[in-house]
Amino acid sequence: MADDRPIPPAVQGAEAEALEALWELGEASVRSVMEVLDQTAVAPRAYTTYMTVLSRLHGKGLLTKRRQDKTDIYRPAYTREEYADLRAQAEVAAIVDAFGDVALGHFARQMAQLDPERRSALERLARED
Repeated sequence: MADDRPIPPAVQGAEAEALEALWELGEASVRSVMEVLDQTAVAPRAYTTYMTVLSRLHGKGLLTKRRQDKTDIYRPAYTREEYADLRAQAEVAAIVDAFGDVALGHFARQMAQLDPERRSALERLARED
């Protein structure tokens, strides 16, 4: 799946949790994200923490934001699939840049260990780009 948009930055921790919540919700306010994430959190976070996290994700280009009355509504700028595809592209490129043929050799060995049906599907996928 080729995409001309910039490669999104990697996220982890609270940012990754918030992005996952928004992929599930579609779009949401800070309070809605907080309510979803606090249901499974070991320790609840403050509203201002979620506000900061969503603001940072917006600043990184991972969320869009619109104003509804006095509330900011956030929506993912990338689908989960687009994000995964673009991040994988960046990670593989970084590994190949850093390790060259050694990395490619490891990728080739991993491919050789796959069952033939899955290997064929991945080879078709690689030709699509």
